Amino acid sequence: MDKTLVIYYSRKGLNYSRGSIVDLKKGNTEYVAEFIKKAVGAELFEIKTVKQYSEDYTTCTKEARDELNNNERPELQEYLNSISEYKNIVVAGPCWWGTFPCAIMTQLEKLDFSEKKVFSVMTHEGSGLGSSIRTLQNLCAGAEIGEGLAVLGSSAPDSFELVAAWAKKYLI
Repeated sequence: MDKTLVIYYSRKGLNYSRGSIVDLKKGNTEYVAEFIKKAVGAELFEIKTVKQYSEDYTTCTKEARDELNNNERPELQEYLNSISEYKNIVVAGPCWWGTFPCAIMTQLEKLDFSEKKVFSVMTHEGSGLGSSIRTLQNLCAGAEIGEGLAVLGSSAPDSFELVAAWAKKYLI
């Protein structure tokens, strides 16, 4: 079986869910990453920024929009230096302004994706995969981009069967 790595960013705390702001003890994308690990034995790498986003949801969305508009790359607490031992790379995050948070882009730009298969997984509240596939095509030179998965964020805690079926189909 090919080794799989899930590179993910997840937001705990105040999040948008089904039309209102709720306080999440665990981020939606973290649930999905853990479900992939459970389904196919993937390893996880959580992206954490040095400068934290605002706890206030609305302020956080403005910060994320400004980062994207300014093509910023926030500094991370830790970086992966190599993905050479993995065949499959899952890039998972919330859909912020139609794509991944810029913190994910910070990490992706530092890696060599030659001969890797890369998959987009997005948690969202109506955006689906957004432009995440195009983002991966632009940032993961030399990779084959596989079938993505969009998971409704408010359903993420209960999405094990959906996520496991996708993981077993594409990552084994």
